[in-house]
Amino acid sequence: MTSRTRLIIADDHPLFRDALRGTVANVVASATIEEAGSFDELTRRLEQDSEIDMVLLDLSMPGVSGFSGLIYLRTQYPAVPVVIVSASDDAETIRRSMDFGASGFIPKRFGVETLREAISKVLAGDVWVPADVDLSGAADPDAQRLRDRLVTLTPQQVRVLMMLSEGLLNKQIAYELKVSEATIKAHVSAILQKLNVESRTQAVIVAARIAGHQWRRDEVPSATQ
Repeated sequence: MTSRTRLIIADDHPLFRDALRGTVANVVASATIEEAGSFDELTRRLEQDSEIDMVLLDLSMPGVSGFSGLIYLRTQYPAVPVVIVSASDDAETIRRSMDFGASGFIPKRFGVETLREAISKVLAGDVWVPADVDLSGAADPDAQRLRDRLVTLTPQQVRVLMMLSEGLLNKQIAYELKVSEATIKAHVSAILQKLNVESRTQAVIVAARIAGHQWRRDEVPSATQ
């Protein structure tokens, strides 16, 4: 490990960030450790400087839903290893995280020694998942098909889909991304085509299923034009 080792801890709980920061500092004493309390803050930091050795990412934090943040990071910054640190640590969640390109998965319930081992291995170029998790079982074929469609989206299309999932209108998304409404309409059309769906509502449902949440129709965010 060199003095050039740099990490970002992305989690919306300050106390957990502090605890994880202390663990990382013990593993890599010379590391430069930055923090982000939201996904937008994380992406701003990466836009300013993507020369990062690792991102420790919570699956659930402001600005991101399920695996959409991980997918975005893997498409936009493929050279940056992403380790999921999450309280949702069932085998299916871990499997999906690894399928979407995570370099490791660390359950939040694990102690300092396990965190130290996991972080050390990933920084050394290895992949780490809990030893007691069996990922060899057959994956859900429907989930696999949906995942394969989702990973064809460009980074910007992933961001647009994330915002659609929040119920934002085209003009609101255009304002947030600082592009024209016509550009957003083009992205939405491409998203529908790639996901093989006919409406914004169906696209949101696909994204929700990938995230592991089964929306009831009355739960689906507004998807009007």
